[in-house]
Amino acid sequence: NLLAAQNSGMVKIVFATGNKGKLREAAEILGEGFELLCPADLGIFEDIEETGDTLTENSIIKAKYIYEKTGLNCFADDTGLEVDALDGAPGVHSARYAVEVALRNGDTGLASRADHDFSANINALLSELAKKPGADRKARFRSVVTLIWNGEMHFFEGSFEGRIAESRSGTNGFGYDPVFVPDDCPDKTVAELPESFKNEHSHRAKALKEMAAWLSEAQASAQI
Repeated sequence: NLLAAQNSGMVKIVFATGNKGKLREAAEILGEGFELLCPADLGIFEDIEETGDTLTENSIIKAKYIYEKTGLNCFADDTGLEVDALDGAPGVHSARYAVEVALRNGDTGLASRADHDFSANINALLSELAKKPGADRKARFRSVVTLIWNGEMHFFEGSFEGRIAESRSGTNGFGYDPVFVPDDCPDKTVAELPESFKNEHSHRAKALKEMAAWLSEAQASAQI
């Protein structure tokens, strides 16, 4: 239990995700002293419906759901790709952008098949940008992390600046990685770079490092 974890020098904290890559990344950033759990470890297997209009709202929804279910300190993230030429789209709809575009174009058949289909999402993104020849393809991934600690909410943000490539390249990573070219390595997409690069430079890593710094400061001042 939590008391036993604290007595042994470990503090339990729940990350509202089932993504093993995210869990591994968060564990490395938090370091020793924290016992990182996921919802499945606590018998929570249902999907949390993300109904917010912003990344912050969705991260709050996920964190509050876990906190209300468990009473444990927890955190959640929500991430979106923001493309300047598309007025910040896909944004909060990044995971279902192909659905949004299909519905806008009256293609209900595609809309019924494309939810969380990132190949379709990339097709939609490239297609929408193709309608704006010569437009600046500057973009960023942005993550918002909501931490609920002792019942209080704290927020941390990170961004990963780059641009959208003309076509796919690379097989590493996931999501929009095959078309996102980071400013820190302007000759390759994220999907052409090792996972270690993304973990070091990514939007979520930056937000999690901010959270880890806050927790470290709180621990040093005996608030934990």
